Parts: sequence; C-alpha cells; structure tokens
Amino acid sequence: MQLAAELHSPLDGSALLVDQKWGFDHGTWSVLLPMFPEASIPVMQLSMPYGLAPEKHFEMGRQLRALRDRGVLIVGSGNVVHNLRAVDWHNPDGAFDWAQRFNADAMALLQTRPEDSPTLASHRDYRMAVPTPDHFLPLLYIAGLAAAANSKPHVLVDGYTYGALSMTAYAV
Repeated sequence: MQLAAELHSPLDGSALLVDQKWGFDHGTWSVLLPMFPEASIPVMQLSMPYGLAPEKHFEMGRQLRALRDRGVLIVGSGNVVHNLRAVDWHNPDGAFDWAQRFNADAMALLQTRPEDSPTLASHRDYRMAVPTPDHFLPLLYIAGLAAAANSKPHVLVDGYTYGALSMTAYAV
C-alpha cells in the first residue's frame, strides 16, 4: 500500500484509485507465476486508461523511471499483435503478413527509436494487429521507460502463434 500511495507523483499527478477487491488480470499472473512460482514478491497491477492518446501512455511510461530507479520491477505484458478474431487454429507457429509487418515495425522502433513508438497507432496494419488497446498499450509504457532510461529494449522472446498473435517480449 505504501508504494501505491507514492505512485501519485511519479504518474503525472494523475488520480490514483487503489482497489484491493479486484484480483489480478491474467496479464499479470500469467507472466509473473512462471517467473516467481513461490509468489515471493509483492505485486501491484496498474490499469491503463484506454481513452488517452498514445503519446500520453508513452509519457506515463517515462515517469515509471522513478520507480525503476528504486529497484521496482516493471513488466509490460500483452502481445503487441493480438487479434483473437483472426486466429487460425491450423497455423500454430505462423503469422499473417499484416501481423509480421506490424510486429517487425514495432520491434524496429522499440530497438532504435522508442520515443517514436506512439506513431504505431497510425501504422497501416494497426487496426488488424490491434483491434483493442489492452495488448498494445503496455508496449508504449515500456517504450517510455526505455526512452527515459536512455536504453534500448532487447528481445527476450520472438515468435508468432495462430497467425494473429505475436509472442514478442522485451526487456529494458
């Protein structure tokens, strides 16, 4: 609870509501459980306000540097390309052309110019690759954190599944 109270200033003074009734989203526990199976670390999940412009999410990511500098592990999970309506169950290890293009361009920006990552929202394949923002927005937070730390994310996992999902994961 102390960290939640301290988040008010690093996150642009935005109103922060603390809700201990709502459990963790699968984007939190499905990532952390394999990393910390004994649940030996405290976890706080942040929800993203979907109505903000991509640039605002990026700026909020920059502000997470203050927490990172204090030793807080920051995880942005989501699979950048995530279109469940386009899943091809007969293509377990492949990707559609639009998925490959979007993922490759996202990777190139993240590794060379993370500050330009918000421009992905105008990419020609954005609508197919990102039908809903929940899986894309974590990338902007990681890009903002990388830019603030003057570092380039590196790829931890790369690949596709069922044509419409990228499994790409980054570390800063």
